[in-house]
Amino acid sequence: MSIRRRLSPEESRAAALEAARQLLMEAGPQAVTLKAVAARIGRTHANLLHHFGSASGLQKALAAHIAGTVCDAIGEAVRGERTGKSTQRQAVDLAFDAFDKEGGGALASWMLLSGNEDALDPIVETIHQLVDELHPAEGGHSADRTMHEATYTLVLLALGDALMGERLAESLKVDRATGRERATAMVLASLAKMQGRG
Repeated sequence: MSIRRRLSPEESRAAALEAARQLLMEAGPQAVTLKAVAARIGRTHANLLHHFGSASGLQKALAAHIAGTVCDAIGEAVRGERTGKSTQRQAVDLAFDAFDKEGGGALASWMLLSGNEDALDPIVETIHQLVDELHPAEGGHSADRTMHEATYTLVLLALGDALMGERLAESLKVDRATGRERATAMVLASLAKMQGRG
């Protein structure tokens, strides 16, 4: 039930991205079309074309939106862990959930299969910025290579888990949480390695 009113360009874009995220979670990446999003927010196809340029532009903006939202949450979890309010496991869970429950994995793989080769750029760039923000360069070491490598591995584990974790865990008779547990251990080991150098 949408009320047609004049929205600012920022409000219109935000409403479209939220509708696209809901469609992604409800029906999968193939449902994220300009027509479907326009219908959901009571706007025209032309209005969305103005904001995103194409369906591919909408999907890329959605990937950036998901990445930004998730990285904000991960950043809060990591900062909370530093003050004793949360744990590294919570940060890992947020990364895994971003690709699974939030639909980031399905969106990224669908965009890549559709020929949009820079589909992962918004997600990768946002995560990279987060790592640099949480572990700034010190004494000539960039944020440390250790954390970049840990982030790389975490993202690969989370993406793989989202795409085939359930079926693979079933097939191998392994607890589905194993990937998250291994990722948490890796992040903790990386932090210990960094602290040992400091």
